[in-house]
Order: sequence, then C-alpha cells, then structure tokens
Amino acid sequence: MSMKMAVMICCIALIMVACGTGNATHSSDNSTADPGTAIFLTNCVMCHGRDGNLGLSGAKDLTQSTLSKEEMIAVVTHGRGGMASFEKMLSTQEIGEVVDHVRTLHSTK
Repeated sequence: MSMKMAVMICCIALIMVACGTGNATHSSDNSTADPGTAIFLTNCVMCHGRDGNLGLSGAKDLTQSTLSKEEMIAVVTHGRGGMASFEKMLSTQEIGEVVDHVRTLHSTK
C-alpha cells in the first residue's frame, strides 16, 4: 500500500470517528472501560490496534515505545509524522488519561 493511500485511510477513519461520536469519550463498546481506555478505543485503535501494535498507516508500535509520559503527552497533543493532533479534540485531562492507558500497553518481553 502506498504511503499516500495509507494516510488517506487514516484520515478517513479519523473523520468518521470525529463525525460519528460527537464526543471523543463516548462509545457504546466502551461503557465499562476506564476513561483512558475508552478514549483510546474511540480515537486510536484504528491505526494502533487494540493492543497498540497494529502499525496501520505507519503508526508506531506502542508496546515498544521508549517515550516518557511527558513526551507521549506532547505527541498526542501536537501530533507527529502521520498522526493528527488531538489538541482540539481532547481536553488536557483526556490526553493524560489516554497516555496513562497507552503506558499500560508497553511490552514487558
């Protein structure tokens, strides 16, 4: 798959999520999940996968991340590479919650 096609698929997925939910933390599949998990499942799973290692559209393997919590917050807030910024979609608290969830995905292997 070409990079242009992969970026287009990711953008379409993000648009679908943004238009389909109306609220970044709402999803019928996530009603019992903690807030960070619910946000991740709503906004991140399409490219990173449920376990964080899908790698669609060049998404990083979150299970192998060596970024600090502060660095992860900066990436989610401002975006990086093909990843969109979530600064206008999520509150500072929600970004912290999703980063806390992502940190639980780190591989211990």
